[in-house]
Amino acid sequence: MVMNGIYLVIASACILMLAYRFYGAFVAAKVLTLDQYRPTPACVHDDGHDYVPTNKWVTFGHHFAAIAGAGPLVGPVIAAQFGYLPGALWILIGSVFAGAVHDMVILFASVRYDGKSIADIAKEEISNSAGIGAMFATLFLLVITLAGMAVVVANALHNSPWGFFSVSMTIPIAIFVGAYLRWIRPGKIQEGTIIGVLLIFAAILGGPVVAASPYASWFTYDLKTIEIMLAVYGFFAAALPVWLLLAPRDYLSTYLKIGTIGALALGIIIVMPVIQMPAVTPYLWGGGPVLKGSVFPFIFITIACGAISGFHTVIATGTTPKMITNEREILPIGYGAMLTEAFISMMALIAATALHPDDYFAINSTAESFKALGLQVHELPALANMVGEDLMHRPGGAVSLAVGMAHIFSKLPNMDHLMGYWYHFCIMFEALFIMTLIDAGTRVGRYLLQELLGQFYKPLGNVHWQPGVYGCAALICVLWGYLVLQGNIGTIWPLFGVSNQLLATMTLAVGTTVIMRLGRKRYAWVTGIPCIALAIIAITADFENVMYNYIPGQKWILVAFSAAMFLMILIVLIEAIRSWIRLSSIPQDYRTQADFEAESLKKYGAPKVNA
Repeated sequence: MVMNGIYLVIASACILMLAYRFYGAFVAAKVLTLDQYRPTPACVHDDGHDYVPTNKWVTFGHHFAAIAGAGPLVGPVIAAQFGYLPGALWILIGSVFAGAVHDMVILFASVRYDGKSIADIAKEEISNSAGIGAMFATLFLLVITLAGMAVVVANALHNSPWGFFSVSMTIPIAIFVGAYLRWIRPGKIQEGTIIGVLLIFAAILGGPVVAASPYASWFTYDLKTIEIMLAVYGFFAAALPVWLLLAPRDYLSTYLKIGTIGALALGIIIVMPVIQMPAVTPYLWGGGPVLKGSVFPFIFITIACGAISGFHTVIATGTTPKMITNEREILPIGYGAMLTEAFISMMALIAATALHPDDYFAINSTAESFKALGLQVHELPALANMVGEDLMHRPGGAVSLAVGMAHIFSKLPNMDHLMGYWYHFCIMFEALFIMTLIDAGTRVGRYLLQELLGQFYKPLGNVHWQPGVYGCAALICVLWGYLVLQGNIGTIWPLFGVSNQLLATMTLAVGTTVIMRLGRKRYAWVTGIPCIALAIIAITADFENVMYNYIPGQKWILVAFSAAMFLMILIVLIEAIRSWIRLSSIPQDYRTQADFEAESLKKYGAPKVNA
């Protein structure tokens, strides 16, 4: 059976919209009982630096930009080795019933706990041991994630004046828009948005002009220099007030992200590309050239952020809860942003599987692996000629996604001669996507370090103490920057996928405790079932990584990291289960949403108007 990409686009959009309307609304109203009258941390602790009441669309833009890193773009592309069907099913089912619920529940918990981190929530809701395990697990994953993402960005931008110019210009543009909305035209979100978007498009269009000009060398840097620049940028993103750089940059980047994916979806509808990859491939049970493992458990670990991601926890308990002005915003920001990311994952899957399978494997496998397959390239030589770069044996997913997107865009009317432009634009788009994860992740890492070190020296735990702010921001950048400069992050990258899903398991366990603490035991299955399923998946993948990859390869450091991460998560899970047993004796709360709102209206008064 031949599958056309347009069917996947329409089906995905309909399923995700229905999920938001019904299942998301159910979790918001019945399980969490979001309270529009209850003051949020941003309003209670407004300090103009970290706690800043922010327009909900700006907050959505920041949150979406921060959670949507390389995962939804690269993960589904690599997982296409198993065929388009397994990935498509997991993206839709996983995001609706696990990923979006995971994000919304932990965002809600952080809002209720004054914007505290997952570690503090685990400590308060479960036990001190759970809090310590959660803190170290989160910090561990965060450092690896930031280092890995920085490597991807550096590889995309080094010796590329076009890409470097376009991406780097988003920084001064964001600072200008932040200052504009803060001092020049306060509250004029529409004006700031229009100005910022126009300037970003000017930066994109100016990229090829700069690359062809005598000044191209000004924007051409080697790999190590780019890596150092990223660490320096991370410091400023973590230390400066959130309204000056982080929020406006992420918010404006979201327009490019969603706009590009929207254009890709429209392009798929117009071009109607045939999905050339079969529904399932012979590599379903292992032995593939891209992923050696079988579809279970590695489809879940590989797609990761496209369906559910533990990394989202650090954003949902970091910057975002300090910006929300009304609890009702948790539904569109927590649940809605994850579904948007799932749609992006589907578009990436379609773009990659629209390539001929032999061409897909030629890009994503090494020369030796491809030779062993006995396959022959088809359109790839012509595509490489149009792009102006060698596309063979460029594993990792990023290149095949850019080729697939450019291939679809070039088939639009009067666009066939712009294949090279579209390819470089897509590479730059991917780099910009990941940069927003780096800046928000570094800031959250600063929060975590302040919490951790504050236990030994109290002033460091004070988010308003400037030496602590700058010192911890610098330290988190040094931690992940050191890994990048050593160049050994690639050897421990397989650990990221497993650690990411283990952290998501931990978050769902904490979320289940939060729901039971609210007196909503009858709804504990909402997070409890995904928690148990993901625990089985992540532990199986961790075991296979250690036994069949790390130990045979004598990668003892990775064995130690895997064991440490597993033990930290296990501590949290055991403590969470103990808390579930204790909470099972608490009477059920049968008050309705209307009852909660009436009580809150009487206690807090009407909510503030969202600027």
